[in-house]
Amino acid sequence: MENWITNFMNEWGYIGIFLLIALENIFPPIPSEVILTFGGFMTTQSDMHIAGVIIASTLGSVAGAVALYAIGAVMKQERMERLIVKYGKWLRLKKEDVGKAYGWFDRFGKWAVFLCRLVPLVRSLISIPAGSVRMNLVSFLTLTTLGSLLWNTVLTFIGSAVGESWESVVGQMDIFSNVVYVILGLLLVAGIIIFFRKRSRSVKSGS
Repeated sequence: MENWITNFMNEWGYIGIFLLIALENIFPPIPSEVILTFGGFMTTQSDMHIAGVIIASTLGSVAGAVALYAIGAVMKQERMERLIVKYGKWLRLKKEDVGKAYGWFDRFGKWAVFLCRLVPLVRSLISIPAGSVRMNLVSFLTLTTLGSLLWNTVLTFIGSAVGESWESVVGQMDIFSNVVYVILGLLLVAGIIIFFRKRSRSVKSGS
């Protein structure tokens, strides 16, 4: 798949990046890590610019996210999970991936849309529960754009910096994902602690 992606990007440039990233959001098995790091590398070998890669990829991210938001708006979690059980092997997705996206949305609310844009696989699926609860579209687009912009900028600059070694970045993304999981877990714990401290203070002040 990597060869096909890089050939497509070489042929179509910014338009290719936009289309591939939009598809990556809808079909997570297409790895954005490959698209973005190779896009960054291409800025050192062609007339493409980092800003152009970032803009094209961010527009693609938002377009794909809106498509999944629309799917979430018409499809309940149970039905989505049944489809993943049936067809997930072709998409390299598991039922648990859908449950994880819904779980994070329940815990972090609208901020999950921003945070999960930094986590592979879940970064795409988080748009579905957002659509299911009819999250305010302006908030959804804003947080999706900000999260996507951060993700796309970091990987594009990394691809530009490492040059021909861009493929090595893809192999390190599991480590990055685990770091993000830890950060999200710490944020959740901190949120719970703050919640109970505020609740304890309100009880004391009431008594």
